[in-house]
Amino acid sequence: MNQAKRTLNLMGTTIQIWLQHDYAESLLDQAQRMLIDYEHRFSANNPNSELMQVNHHAGVAPVQLKSDLFELIKIGKMQSLVEPRFLNIAIGPLIQAWRVGFSDARFPTGSEIKQLLTLINPNDIILDEIKQSVFLQHHGMAIDLGALAKGYFADKIMHFFKQNNAKTAFIDLGGNVLTFGDSPFHEDGYWRVGIQNPFLARGNTVAVLKIKNQSVVTSGIYERTFNYHGKTYHHIFDSHTGYPVETDVESITIVSKCSIDGEIWTTQLYGMSAIHVVNRINNISGIEGIVITVNQEFACSNGLSI
Repeated sequence: MNQAKRTLNLMGTTIQIWLQHDYAESLLDQAQRMLIDYEHRFSANNPNSELMQVNHHAGVAPVQLKSDLFELIKIGKMQSLVEPRFLNIAIGPLIQAWRVGFSDARFPTGSEIKQLLTLINPNDIILDEIKQSVFLQHHGMAIDLGALAKGYFADKIMHFFKQNNAKTAFIDLGGNVLTFGDSPFHEDGYWRVGIQNPFLARGNTVAVLKIKNQSVVTSGIYERTFNYHGKTYHHIFDSHTGYPVETDVESITIVSKCSIDGEIWTTQLYGMSAIHVVNRINNISGIEGIVITVNQEFACSNGLSI
């Protein structure tokens, strides 16, 4: 049984994939092509992407899409309608106005934000299941799938590996981790995934999780920020105010079976206080989690042993 590792710089991050298979390099070649294709078609920052064709035609006409992009938008809209609404794929206009994490980040005016709030209602994303088309009802609307895309991609790549009878695999899409099979590096067969300490340089962990056939996704307000008049603003937005969400949560880590579930819950929970996040995780079947507060406090859900 051959094993191989691939490191890629895509989607603004470093991606690592490790695989055991008789034709490991061949499968990694295909996985790389899939990821390049996803980056090209699903991007909200590439004006020529398939997703951006939907945004360019906002208020004009529906756009027919390939089945995978339509599927993710459908999942995203459904999750965006869950109240309280902390995940919102229609938030593109706010993302582009603030540009947090980019060199041209700025602080929008109050009147600009008020106008943008009229363009981020996920109910205004119209899906046609038969035609596989998406229509944004108002000019200026824009879908951004950044809160979900990496989890969706990880699940798709892992499904491809399983279909091709991979023995074991490990995918790290820039901190979004998904595992399959027994780890050959540890006698107990569990993979080790470190949880970043948000207050120290990358590589410093607050905990190491043991997982198998599971995903670990972390979302935090420390990765992408910009300073304006002495105040730091992060990239996780409140759809009700148009400003970065105000919270005592520094980071949320979700352990789940599928990576997209981790993406969904790290975003859906971010508008809550830290204590409510932990209580909520304890009442959601199939997930566990870790919460770190802005005051450097640490808590994990009842079913997680660290």
